[in-house]
Amino acid sequence: MIGWDPEVMRRSFIISGILAVAVIVWIGSGQVGGKPSPSGDTPQQNKVSEEIIPEVRVKTFRSAERVRELSLFGRTEAVRMVQLRAETKGRIIERAVKKGSTVKKGDVIVRLAMDDRSARLDGAQALVEQYRVAYVAAQQLSKKQFRSKVRLAEAKAQLETAKTQLAAVKLDIRRTVIHAPFGGVINKLPVNVGDYVEAKGELAELIDLDPILVVGQVTERDMGALKLGARANIRVADGRERSGIIGFISKVGSATTRTFRVEVRVANPKGDISEGLTTELRLPVQTVRAHLMSPSVLTLSKTGAIGVKSLNSDNKVVFNAVGMVADTPEGIWLSGLPDEVIVITVGQEFVQIGQKVRPLTEIPK
Repeated sequence: MIGWDPEVMRRSFIISGILAVAVIVWIGSGQVGGKPSPSGDTPQQNKVSEEIIPEVRVKTFRSAERVRELSLFGRTEAVRMVQLRAETKGRIIERAVKKGSTVKKGDVIVRLAMDDRSARLDGAQALVEQYRVAYVAAQQLSKKQFRSKVRLAEAKAQLETAKTQLAAVKLDIRRTVIHAPFGGVINKLPVNVGDYVEAKGELAELIDLDPILVVGQVTERDMGALKLGARANIRVADGRERSGIIGFISKVGSATTRTFRVEVRVANPKGDISEGLTTELRLPVQTVRAHLMSPSVLTLSKTGAIGVKSLNSDNKVVFNAVGMVADTPEGIWLSGLPDEVIVITVGQEFVQIGQKVRPLTEIPK
């Protein structure tokens, strides 16, 4: 029987003790299964608990019917403009109006001197009477067969010629007074008392500003959506707004711009809208469902599209591309949204598409 060496046994006990102490220290240090958190949660659980859900202000919007308008710039034009010219020659003895004054139809603008027209009228009337007597005598002689039918015809021709001359003199006299052919404003008056004018000489320029025309050019794509008689809105450069009726849509486009002339007739009884003003035209195109919102809700997508950020049923952020229907003092009308939509009104720039948020209802003002 072999005996145990006491020295070998002593060394084995020492090594076993050292290993036991090392195991205890290792287990106590938390190396088995990873270092636990103070709360006992795993790292993934701790990350979730530390996640913060952002808060945003929201408001529910509901759609309404709105007329989509085509906005473009045009200019005002007089509905009528005429150059008044002399139809006979003569010296101007009266200028009855001033430049810029308003006249009614039939008002006297300018008078020319009669000169020898009164004498020529008396002579023409006397000649008519002479040939009238001669014609009557020729008729009586012809009935008694003392005068041939040829001489009777000559007498009648002389009478008719005299009447024509009398009518010409009377017409020339009427032409010495120039009347306004319609009501309007005297825009030009280049003559003065004492001036001598020939026939066709310019006397005045008369323009009619009621109604005033607002003229614009629309593209071939938009022309088909416009309707004659539809009501349109205008705004002149100083901010005044009026409404009118689409009175003309050209059927012939410009060969250079491929656009079509559109005229809107706007009542202008006081003549306070002048010709040649730059004017914004808003023409009705179609009726659509749209939402009235503040421009502050608009934002841009990563691709540069204009839209608004809304929430879905899970309170996650959704981007909605929109189109502008109209811009009014109350706000902008936007199309392309659901009939009822929850829009982020405050904080939309600080949240991402698909991110979950905590909505707070906007406090009414």
